[in-house]
Amino acid sequence: MSNIYESAEATLGFISSPCLTKVELRVACRGISDRDALSKPDPCVVLKMQSHGQWFEVDRTEVIRSSSSPVFSKIFLVDYYFEEVQRLRFELHDISSGNNGLRDADFLGAMECTLGQIVSQRKLTKALLKQGNTAGKSSITVTAEELSGNDDYVELSFSARKLDDKDFFSKSDPFLEIFRINDDGTESLVHRTETVMNNLSPVWKSFKVSLNTLCSGDHDRELKCTVWDWDSNGKHDFIGEFHTTFKEMRVEQEGKQIQWECINPKYQMKKKNYRNSGVVILNHCKIIKMYSFLDYIMGGCQIQFTVAIDFTASNGDPRNSCSLHYIHPYQPNEYLKALVAVGEICQDYDSDKMFPAFGFGALIPPDFKVSHDFAVNFDEDNPECAGIQGVVEAYQNCLPKIQLYGPTNIAPIIQKVASSASEEMHTKEAMEYFILLILTDGVITDMADTREAIVHASHLPMSVIIVGVGNADFTDMQILDGDDGILRSPKGEPVLRDIVQFVPFKDFKHASPAALAKSVLAEVPNQVVDYYNAKGIKPKCMSDYESTRTFSP
Repeated sequence: MSNIYESAEATLGFISSPCLTKVELRVACRGISDRDALSKPDPCVVLKMQSHGQWFEVDRTEVIRSSSSPVFSKIFLVDYYFEEVQRLRFELHDISSGNNGLRDADFLGAMECTLGQIVSQRKLTKALLKQGNTAGKSSITVTAEELSGNDDYVELSFSARKLDDKDFFSKSDPFLEIFRINDDGTESLVHRTETVMNNLSPVWKSFKVSLNTLCSGDHDRELKCTVWDWDSNGKHDFIGEFHTTFKEMRVEQEGKQIQWECINPKYQMKKKNYRNSGVVILNHCKIIKMYSFLDYIMGGCQIQFTVAIDFTASNGDPRNSCSLHYIHPYQPNEYLKALVAVGEICQDYDSDKMFPAFGFGALIPPDFKVSHDFAVNFDEDNPECAGIQGVVEAYQNCLPKIQLYGPTNIAPIIQKVASSASEEMHTKEAMEYFILLILTDGVITDMADTREAIVHASHLPMSVIIVGVGNADFTDMQILDGDDGILRSPKGEPVLRDIVQFVPFKDFKHASPAALAKSVLAEVPNQVVDYYNAKGIKPKCMSDYESTRTFSP
């Protein structure tokens, strides 16, 4: 028994692959066929990445209405590993109006490549292949750009006044596009605002963009801003444009309002008394310092790791060698492998190395009533175990004392950890971030309550990792990703941020060492950063550890 911990660690290994760099991917398509003679497609591109032979969605662009040659403003941010073959799949879908989900969308084609191909060529254009790998007339272009060192963001807000009226029976429907002028003279779309309908003096919503994306960190780089009048047929009318730099925009920070004349060059040449086609005003310019995962960890933030184990009857009698809970003298079961793989990484970020461990779905002593959040060490006042080894021992000691039962309810344990995370949230300091690892052998039975609990937890400093153990069909668990890529509560409330990662253990049985840990924990650093940065919470001890990525004046 004493060798199980070491055996599981050796079985999986813990070899991490450092990220070489981060890469931004921009996407555009051309030649998309019209739906029919009267309507153009509403395209959206979904980016998928291959892992262990399966495709997983990474992100997706916005939907552009009525466009056969869309240039998407959404930028995909991916980690680039030189030593790995990272297979990507770009899927083009026609999204029906009023629905941003893929369920009722028409598949228009896909392109597969490696990230290395895009990075090496900087710009990759390939045909989009339809069902049966037949090439149509449509193509996709993916442009790659390596991120420089500055991770800071800027928040911008624009409005306009007295824009030209381009419509006969109503006022213009203006939107603003911002382009970065590259060193080779080409233009890269940075941001496209929403359309403000029937308004010649629109106020567009504020937005955030990284300084890397906006100007490649060069405050003197030229920016081109174009105002259009939106038309439902996709043939938008040009209103005017102006050129500026981020250095010029920063003047607004000093309390000085800055505005530009919106110029239509054709009108300027033809009309003698032409002044402008309106004025665009910068209402707000704020630099937002973006801290890294390392900033928070070295600033004193602790990862509070909690494990929850499925003790429902579907696992099989632990005394039977076919049971998922069978304790083999020399070979750890899947529960132990998954627990050690993830826990071994997390414990390095927890100073006291004490981990709460809970069970669910079992009849527990002394009255043998079913519980969905009992302490595995049977000490409800102190469910913590000393290190991952202590969790393993508590798990082994617990098995003979309980009776496996059901159902598979995980909402109670999510709510229990969320309660602790809620207390931490009220401190408004980056001191504790909670990770809940749930190990289960089947599809959960309290899906509605679980979705509600996850939506609530998405507002807290907390992430949930669910590992499916055994050979059950976990297809229904994908509902945790939502119908349109966003998990929603039964009432329709969306998650504030993505905090759930679901992985079937069977996909990693024959994978390379540490593949499971790498897969389920890959998103955690970003989730930690996203939570604290969104809340405006700085690392606590930055006076002792000051980030070297300072914002240059």
